[in-house]
Amino acid sequence: NHSSTSITIFVSPQPVEATDNAFWDQFWADTATSVQDVFALVPAAEIRAVREESPSNLATLCYKAVEKLVQGAESGCHTEKERQIVLNCCRLLTRILPYIFEDPDWRGFFWSTVPGAGRGGGDEDDENARPLAESLLLAVTDLLFCPDFTVQSHRRSTVDTAEDIHSIDSCEYIWEAGVGFAHSPQPNYIHDLNRTELLKLLLTCFSEAMYLPPSSDSSNTNPWVQFFCSTENRHALPLFTSLLNVVCAYDPVGYGIPYNHLLFSDYREPLVEEAAQVLIVTLDYDSSTSSSPTVDGTTTGTAMDDVDPPGPDNLFVNYLSRIHREEDFQFILKGVARLLSNPLVQTYLPNSAKKIQFHQELLVLFWKLCDFNKKFLFFVLKSSDVLDILVPILYFLNDARADQSRVGLMHIGVFILLLLSGERNFGVRLNKPYSIRVPMDIPVFTGTHADLLIIVFHKIITSGHQRLQPLFDCLLTIVVNVSPYLKSLSMVAANKLLHLLEAFSTTWFLFSAVQNHHLVFFLLEVFNNIIQYQFDGNSNLVYAVIRKRNVFHQLANLPTDSQSIQKGLQRKKKTPEPISRTNSQDGVSMEGSRPAAPAEPGTLKTSLVATPGIDKLTEKSQVSEDGTMRSLEPEASQLSPEGNPPVALSDGEPWSGEASHSWRDRRRLSSASSSGQWTPTPDWVMSWKSKLPLQTIMRLLQVLVPQVEKICIDKGLTDESEILKFLQHGTLVGLLPVPHPILIRKYQANSGTAMWFRTYMWGVIYLRNVDPPIWYDTDVKLFEIQRV
Repeated sequence: NHSSTSITIFVSPQPVEATDNAFWDQFWADTATSVQDVFALVPAAEIRAVREESPSNLATLCYKAVEKLVQGAESGCHTEKERQIVLNCCRLLTRILPYIFEDPDWRGFFWSTVPGAGRGGGDEDDENARPLAESLLLAVTDLLFCPDFTVQSHRRSTVDTAEDIHSIDSCEYIWEAGVGFAHSPQPNYIHDLNRTELLKLLLTCFSEAMYLPPSSDSSNTNPWVQFFCSTENRHALPLFTSLLNVVCAYDPVGYGIPYNHLLFSDYREPLVEEAAQVLIVTLDYDSSTSSSPTVDGTTTGTAMDDVDPPGPDNLFVNYLSRIHREEDFQFILKGVARLLSNPLVQTYLPNSAKKIQFHQELLVLFWKLCDFNKKFLFFVLKSSDVLDILVPILYFLNDARADQSRVGLMHIGVFILLLLSGERNFGVRLNKPYSIRVPMDIPVFTGTHADLLIIVFHKIITSGHQRLQPLFDCLLTIVVNVSPYLKSLSMVAANKLLHLLEAFSTTWFLFSAVQNHHLVFFLLEVFNNIIQYQFDGNSNLVYAVIRKRNVFHQLANLPTDSQSIQKGLQRKKKTPEPISRTNSQDGVSMEGSRPAAPAEPGTLKTSLVATPGIDKLTEKSQVSEDGTMRSLEPEASQLSPEGNPPVALSDGEPWSGEASHSWRDRRRLSSASSSGQWTPTPDWVMSWKSKLPLQTIMRLLQVLVPQVEKICIDKGLTDESEILKFLQHGTLVGLLPVPHPILIRKYQANSGTAMWFRTYMWGVIYLRNVDPPIWYDTDVKLFEIQRV
């Protein structure tokens, strides 16, 4: 038993010899423990006390535990006793490692070759030259392909001829069918449990990253991940494939029997979660700084062969970037879509279907797939399957919009949509009618997936919490990117876009922060794109523009004198509401939906680093006549072709802002001129007002308003269906200015987002591992743990 006596001796300052096996064996010889028991029996205070008062004992304990794992991997764990020892060492190391990482003096310990305590025994061979960390990682990877312990044995015979763990080809023991492997092994819950424990230890090894403060220096590679994903790991390929396949093949609903998850414990789910977390951590790689090109969708020949450029040193990233078979892409996309849609599945019997909790890890994985494998990205956009990813993301965005603890989820959802929106096919796919009815608290509408996207974005902007303002730029950039391809917006979505323009073009909003006018530029660009490129099917939007024409006239006549600026700023001082919600007739929400709720007080959340501004996040490309894109170099004049102001800010403040400043605080700052803060001036207003792209809309109003008014007078009409019919058959050919070139702002990898992903990912992993709470109450430096 891990009796308290053994721990007390272990805490005692007297060093215990490494050779005293009777003493050390009591730590792992016990049979009936679980990882939870180990956490209960080895309290944090005890581990810290040993670390401070008898460091040589802690060093010996770590060394002996790793030695046992190495021995287990060497022998192949044929007896129940050996397996129990391996599992207990595994649990003990999972418990102790975070306390090694939190102390800078100990952090190098696992990378030293000779640990503090005497080695004992005469086995001074080559293995001894390996740092402890490497021995530990190699032993764990061997154990993950250990017949009858973590994989099905292929030989049916006595222990004597059991497979030699060093001669087996682990590629024949991949855990699940899928990418590169056709055979689905018989499920075995003992193997699943053992794999889960070993993966938990791996994740704990990799978590050293949590104990270093965030830095934009991407050369800070995690030494554990670096070694694990290198050619030193002979199981890298089968392990990568096993993790990916286990995640993508998982079907939480099982065989469709209601309530089956309450009757049978699902041993697969913890394994799938652990696999997803290990996978995203191994793929934490800053692609913006990699000198070696990752494969883009343009190379010919089959990938995974010599024609491709050499991939990055990280083999997991390398393998991921080289998957290329259509059926593999189909398997991955179907699996991710199935799991992301799981929380949306509606059943008539309450709680009858199992709901998974690891959608954030899945979103990070999907992001990595699209970012590192352009062929996968093109595959996703080639069919309407992309909508099976879009709808769950919109569901999560809508559901989390009022919850302060889920800001990270909001960001990753928006980043994925920004990445997808850079490709023309995404905009085209959005025209597919939206018929499935996922219960969301949004107005009921009949229309396309584009309408759904606009309605959800409107909801986020008008009724999300204030920490989301940094995302407004991104949300509107996505709408701009898809706008030239939207064939027919519904009346509901058209009204939402005009409501946003109305809210963002009040003088109070335009004058209260240096970058607020960018939002108006984005919206005008949306209207221009639709009018110039998709006028024919968009009578609803044209009608909405005509109805709200005063908004455009007010913008054109925006006052620029100091007195009016001051008056504009006063106008809203009384009410601190971020955006007027009046005249947005929301009507009835969808059946079965619940309103988005704020976080429960006391909910834990982890802090995030600020994201780069939209100008750093994207790169402008112009679409040519034939549909190809060419990148636009930032111009010296600091003006983009359509006369938009540059998105760089005059005062050098990234528009994403620091996470700690809410929108309201920043607004107060920006109008506080007394303290030498920024204040709006007539010159500043003039500088961007003169560039508002209003020509197309003004021309449209000039032509259509008199015609519509005439119809109303002639026919005494108040009925909008007649007007819509007129607009449907109208044409503006030859009357509008020459169409402007379509501009797409494509996501570009940069070290700022790489750092954001690292802090977000580890924050998710920290908060999701509560049983046992591996990192809880240790001195994490990568983020702060906060309570809502």
